[in-house]
Amino acid sequence: MTTTRPGAHPVTAPRAQLPSRRRGLLLAGLAAPAAAGVSGPALVVPQAAASLGVSVGAAAWLLTVFGIGMAAGTPLLTAAGRRRGPGGTLRVAAVLVLAGAALVAVAPGLAGALAGRGLLAAGAAGFNVAAFQLAGRDGGGRSAGLVAIGSAAGGTAGLFGGAALAALLDWRTALVLPLLSLTVLVPVLRDAGAGAPGAARAKDAGAGLRRILSSAPFLAAAGLMLALSTVNFGLMYAGPARVAALTGWGPVPIGAYASLAALAGALASWGLVRRGPRLGTGRTRALLAAGSALAVALAAGPWAGPVLLGSAVSSLVTAGGQGLLTGACAAGLPKSLHDTAVGLFNLAFLTGVAVGPALAAALV
Repeated sequence: MTTTRPGAHPVTAPRAQLPSRRRGLLLAGLAAPAAAGVSGPALVVPQAAASLGVSVGAAAWLLTVFGIGMAAGTPLLTAAGRRRGPGGTLRVAAVLVLAGAALVAVAPGLAGALAGRGLLAAGAAGFNVAAFQLAGRDGGGRSAGLVAIGSAAGGTAGLFGGAALAALLDWRTALVLPLLSLTVLVPVLRDAGAGAPGAARAKDAGAGLRRILSSAPFLAAAGLMLALSTVNFGLMYAGPARVAALTGWGPVPIGAYASLAALAGALASWGLVRRGPRLGTGRTRALLAAGSALAVALAAGPWAGPVLLGSAVSSLVTAGGQGLLTGACAAGLPKSLHDTAVGLFNLAFLTGVAVGPALAAALV
């Protein structure tokens, strides 16, 4: 449908946007498999090492390189979609995910598998950034909360899903879980093009970036998110190994228990997302930080139960923090900088994705 006015070019009427809850669920379905790519190989590293003829320590880079790829891909995919909005980011991300999965499937050695994982990670980062940018269209923060829960649920379910797929099919299937994001790509792309156009680009990108990086709300939100994410993904790597050492269980039962514990925490974070605005900014941030510290203390316990509980608590505060802090990171900034601020905030989160497993591997 078009409308015209005298002396003007025809203007295409915007398509109707999806209801807030449906959008949030679709975007959660986009982000969940992207997050599953982080944890999918966690329990199949020994199998990958044996198949590729490398040490377990070398094969652990299949986890680390994904975090690095997501951290590097976030600003690149944000920039790639700057002219065309989240829809442009989604299209580039889909190409990268398909190319990465194809490379992982045929790579005969570790180098090729790592390159494929890097491409998959960059694409997953694009899905993640676009999901949070589109969720930001809803001012209440509920959509961002659903995306955060989906991301956390995907990251935790990836532990069991990766182990189960490796047992049923092949260890390489545990490395390509972000492919599942493509199942919701078409409706998300339709929604990305609906409603008001994306925010205008800042005339001076450098000045806009400096303004974001000098914003106290942004720095506080991004710094806390980095800490929460580092702890969460460090425990995602170290927790199952510690449970294995304490119990002697195999990869599939460990993946099942670890996934259930972390999934319970992710789902419980919805209550935190709903109540966070009433708690106030200071108390919410203090609660998130205290919860992350508690998770570390529990994970250091001498029994499997506290270790799994620590994963649940960490998942709760990380998913809750992502939902609550995504909006807070852009507070006080002009609308034209909101997408960039969200992209940089996600870069802080994804830096923790990369640092957490590497730090845990070094310590454990």
